[in-house]
Amino acid sequence: MSKSLCICVSNKEIPSESRGVPMPHIPSNLRHIESLVEIVASLRGPGGCPWDKEQTHESLTQYAIEETHELVEALELPASDTAKDLKMKEELGDVLFQVVLHAQLAAERGAFTLEDVIAGISEKLVRRHPHVFADTQVADTAEVIRNWEEIKKQEKASSAAPSPYALNVPPLPALQKAYKIGKRTEKLKFDWEDMDGVLAKVEEEYQELREALDEGTDSEIEHELGDALFSLAQLGRHVQMEPEQVLRKANQRFENRFNTMVELVAKDHKDFSAMTLEQKEEYWQKAKLLLKKK
Repeated sequence: MSKSLCICVSNKEIPSESRGVPMPHIPSNLRHIESLVEIVASLRGPGGCPWDKEQTHESLTQYAIEETHELVEALELPASDTAKDLKMKEELGDVLFQVVLHAQLAAERGAFTLEDVIAGISEKLVRRHPHVFADTQVADTAEVIRNWEEIKKQEKASSAAPSPYALNVPPLPALQKAYKIGKRTEKLKFDWEDMDGVLAKVEEEYQELREALDEGTDSEIEHELGDALFSLAQLGRHVQMEPEQVLRKANQRFENRFNTMVELVAKDHKDFSAMTLEQKEEYWQKAKLLLKKK
């Protein structure tokens, strides 16, 4: 990386040699990526941003989750939405910032660099696509997936092999992980035989939650609420619906309805904060009917 390189942030030039913090090597022709890396290094370096300088991998976890979810929301926008591409580009940039920032933190403590991250995923993709980068022949997508899973098993064979019956579900948002746990136990033939069994479990957990709410401790309420959510995730699995996606759609419906309610109140020149709950409910129902007509 050229030491004469400068980048411009808010019309202020920042010479790269003044950083004093480690940065990964980026090919000089990738100007925008190089600039992003230098911006992140500047945020963490002397004279940088106090907030960015205080961050750790652990403190940034919530932001990684939030940015990923915002990207998913953008990806799920209907193709007819004219703002979809712009939103996707913005959210992909936010996720990329998280990647570069975590790589920067790791580089500062000598663990790994962004170059290592890129090299690692590049090698993995080549290794797991022998039908593209080697001589392996495949008949269809199903065979590609089978090969992918087999290669993953071979890659992990060098480490201590877990029990073939262990769940080993990767870290995921909680509802999605509950769904994946159920998919895994289903393959191991540890599952309800039919829908009635799942519904009975949902009702059982709901009753236990009611009892905890009536006379239980906070810890007991938390426990039973978790069990109820887990059982609902399994119900979603049994009707071939991913609970994470189902809840995202429910969240979006609520947001749309609430925002429409607020707009209707504003059109009637009323103060939302001064309204009673009954008055708000009346506008809520109006918003519900209005959205159903669209």
